[in-house]
Amino acid sequence: QVQLVESGGGLVQAGGSLRLSCAASGRTLSIFAMGWFRQAPGKERQFVSAISWTAGYPSYADSVKGRFTISRDSAKNTMYLQMNSLKPEDTAVYYCASARQGVPRTERGYNYWGQGTQVTVSS
Repeated sequence: QVQLVESGGGLVQAGGSLRLSCAASGRTLSIFAMGWFRQAPGKERQFVSAISWTAGYPSYADSVKGRFTISRDSAKNTMYLQMNSLKPEDTAVYYCASARQGVPRTERGYNYWGQGTQVTVSS
């Protein structure tokens, strides 16, 4: 199994920045890709970004492209999401997840999930 722990969430004003981290432990050699999803109150969980673990190729949802940057430190088994120019509509619980194959953009492609970290953007 893979254990994932997110950190870095908080309250920020619109236009501000936050950096989320996701630390992986356990069977980390099984990780092919990792991703970020978010879920706002009353809405379904949606894809935000993903990255292939070895090559580092990123993938972004259109809603965050140009504002968010995903990265990973393989030596630390940690993935990051740098979020700039935050908007109130970015408010959500952010989850990280790991996948054994592919670089999925849907929940179904991921095998393990973290508990989530709250991001609140005030207007």
